[in-house]
Amino acid sequence: MLDSFIGHMDTLFLIFLLSLAISPLPSSSASDTLRRGSSLSAEKSNDVLISPDGVFTAGFHQVGNNSFCFAIWFTEPSSTHYQNRTVVWMANRDQPVNGKYSKLSLQSSGNLILTDAGQSIVWATTTTSLSPAHLSLQNSGNLVLLNLDRVVLWQSFDFPTDTLLPHQPLTRNTMIVSMRSQSNFSSGFYKLFFDNDNLLRLLFDGVEISSVYWFEPWLTGQSAGRSTDNSSRTAVLDSLGNFTSSDNFTLMAADYGAGLQRRLTVDSDGNVRLYSREKPGDKWSISAQVFSDPCKIHGVCGVNSVCSYDPFHGRKCSCIPGYKMKNHTDWYYGCEPQFNYTCNKGESTFFKLSKLEFFGYDYGYFENYTYTDCENLCLKLCNCKGFQYSRIPNRPMFSCYPKTVLLNGYRSPSFFGDLYLRVPKTHVSYYQKPQEEYRLSCLSRVVGLNRNYVKSSVASSVKFLLWFAIGVGGFEIICILLVWGLLSNTTRRNSNEDMQGYVLAGTGFKRFSFAELKKATRGFSEEIGRGAGGIVYKGVLADQRVAAIKLLSEADQGEAEFLGEANTIGRLNHMHLIEMWGYCSEKKHKLLVYEYMEHGSLADKLSSNALDWEKRFEIAVGTAKGLAYLHEECLEWVLHCDVKPQNILLDSDYQPKVADFGLSKLINRGGLENSSISRIRGTRGYIAPEWVYNQPITSKVDVYSYGIVVLEMVTGKNPAIGVGGVEGEQRGLIDWVREKVDGSGGIGSRMGEIIDRSFEENYDARKMEILLEVALQCVEEDKNARPTMTQVVEKLLRIHKDRDH
Repeated sequence: MLDSFIGHMDTLFLIFLLSLAISPLPSSSASDTLRRGSSLSAEKSNDVLISPDGVFTAGFHQVGNNSFCFAIWFTEPSSTHYQNRTVVWMANRDQPVNGKYSKLSLQSSGNLILTDAGQSIVWATTTTSLSPAHLSLQNSGNLVLLNLDRVVLWQSFDFPTDTLLPHQPLTRNTMIVSMRSQSNFSSGFYKLFFDNDNLLRLLFDGVEISSVYWFEPWLTGQSAGRSTDNSSRTAVLDSLGNFTSSDNFTLMAADYGAGLQRRLTVDSDGNVRLYSREKPGDKWSISAQVFSDPCKIHGVCGVNSVCSYDPFHGRKCSCIPGYKMKNHTDWYYGCEPQFNYTCNKGESTFFKLSKLEFFGYDYGYFENYTYTDCENLCLKLCNCKGFQYSRIPNRPMFSCYPKTVLLNGYRSPSFFGDLYLRVPKTHVSYYQKPQEEYRLSCLSRVVGLNRNYVKSSVASSVKFLLWFAIGVGGFEIICILLVWGLLSNTTRRNSNEDMQGYVLAGTGFKRFSFAELKKATRGFSEEIGRGAGGIVYKGVLADQRVAAIKLLSEADQGEAEFLGEANTIGRLNHMHLIEMWGYCSEKKHKLLVYEYMEHGSLADKLSSNALDWEKRFEIAVGTAKGLAYLHEECLEWVLHCDVKPQNILLDSDYQPKVADFGLSKLINRGGLENSSISRIRGTRGYIAPEWVYNQPITSKVDVYSYGIVVLEMVTGKNPAIGVGGVEGEQRGLIDWVREKVDGSGGIGSRMGEIIDRSFEENYDARKMEILLEVALQCVEEDKNARPTMTQVVEKLLRIHKDRDH
């Protein structure tokens, strides 16, 4: 009888759970406010917030087949299709969510979260409030999270995407990033931001190459009409149509005046445009723009291509002779050669392309060279793709610019020179033929989101039982509550197993059991590294992947904190960051599972002199790209706090991958200046002065440590040991290098005394000089004098002498 009763209670309890599962949570439709405990659903098109004046709408915006982003857009007439919306902000532009079961919810704790298919959190404000909080869409288009005391906990104006609205400031802590294309809302390659010299700049930040293109990099602030005196670093668009910056830059609308809707956008083609219109439904008109000639924007046509422009037909991209379009859906990928490059003597010749200029990526600048001198120089360099031979304006002499990359090409009638393209002699006849015209193959605006989700369904028979159960009296409900404790453990276990399956199917990021990892490492028998954070073991997972498994030593970290950080780190994805495959958290055991790097760490290779100068330079560039992503591009700003050769790992191609990131500190965007870390982190010899002098910790501590690593790669000397081999102060290496270069007429003149002797004078002096210059800038005592990691990447990839164009 007792077994029968318990079985009956089990059935009723499961039915009760089903009723809770299908009961809708509180939601808000067509209001300007989302209250605590309420949510907005991606499944309901009218589940939106609308500003009191009706100008702006916030809700789920479709960006692909069954893929959505939570966004803010200008309210349009109801008949307007979602594809024609003017989106001004997105929460999850780089991680769309499923159209089923995804919600934006305001938790009772004051945290605003976006869940993907109701299962994983893809975006959150990470805010807390003791008093009830509410989310409000204001008339300005600002989405604001407030508590009862009207204190702003979070606001969308502090986290712009590709657009500034009137009275929304651009500051030292924010940047505007373009869309990838007109139909792809993910982050693109163009950024508007304040540089460390207080000047507003535009950056082309490609996958492999970065460069500042506005204002012109060879100009100083003064020659460009800018001022570096004001360090407030603020720019704002007013409602009349005037965009002004603290560095004295002004962009004024042609239709200056009140009564218009306005926005400033960094478009996917890299141009900054000021748009205006009179009322909803009208077409936006361009009232001002930074570039009148879009061909002056870097990267618009990709490598090995030429940009041309006329006001009637717009911009056009074309491949240079002997090259073909690489990707017919996107000019960013540029063109690829239809021949094989050779470096054998006598196999190359040159083909003249008149009035064609490629900006940047020069091997060097050689003044007063004859054509023959320039040709011979290029033939000696295997990586020389051609050379630019141009007359210096107002002077009778010519200059030679051998090109290692053919990027930013455009034809200009006013240009005083030509480009000579290096080609195999066997292909010369090909260049006499008309070039094939390439056109973009237009992709559908709506694309698919390739993800798997755990789906739940309720059969019709179960629904019938549900309604039958609801009719049962309160007595049975009381009985259900009595057996709640007996079933709760089983329910939680099944729920965790379902969640783990979803995460693995959707992202490849898995929660492992301690027993799995113990078996994979054969009882943690093969140690491959150790540090203050824990010991790393080599293991083979059940799917035969070789992994590096780190057993963390800080076992006192809270469960929720560890899981939150592990999931955040797992979402970070960059070619120069070590990929995390999963984690384990069981009682005191906390482990992280990473991909295995065949060539070990940079420290190992430096100690064995196994790296030539080319590999070291590429490692420096790749490491900088990885750190720049952590600091400036991912959802949360991540400080590494322990950049050192031991934490830079090398794959089978010696490509660097930064490891152990995110374990020291995860910081929300905008919170760097006020952040504090309880104790010194890092390794002796690589620690920034801020740690020692108890100053505020910012991303510049990583910049400093990176500079030390580069000095070690260039000189071959350990920073924790004096130059003479005796244990010394950590700045011993820095002081030694500065003594060599100060007052000597430049780094180049003393390069032979500084460079690692294992190179045996077999190195590119210009590249190593640039690398050393960057390192010395990174290790400045004053953190404000150090560049950002994005600026470091830009400088390393733009190795050429500034010149007058």
